[in-house]
Amino acid sequence: MNVSIGFLITLIGLLCTATGVVLGLLTFNRNRDKDMRNDASESAVIRTKLDNINQGVESIRIDIKANEKQVAALNERVVRVEESSKQAHRRIDSIELKGEI
Repeated sequence: MNVSIGFLITLIGLLCTATGVVLGLLTFNRNRDKDMRNDASESAVIRTKLDNINQGVESIRIDIKANEKQVAALNERVVRVEESSKQAHRRIDSIELKGEI
């Protein structure tokens, strides 16, 4: 009798151990799948944010190029205005020397 009870206890112990191993593996697989989904969604969010940042940077570059063109145009105009004012001052100086003022 003692042998059959010992065998039964050993068998129950082995069944519990096997059940625990199976449940552990199932839980591991389930959590691994969840982690993979979470990683994929986080990766998608990061890519989206990086795309938005990239678009913002491109927009800033376009604005800077437009501003550079405007500054170049203004520089040309300033040079023309300076030349024109020099000529005007020369004429004013020549008129003052003649005594017309």
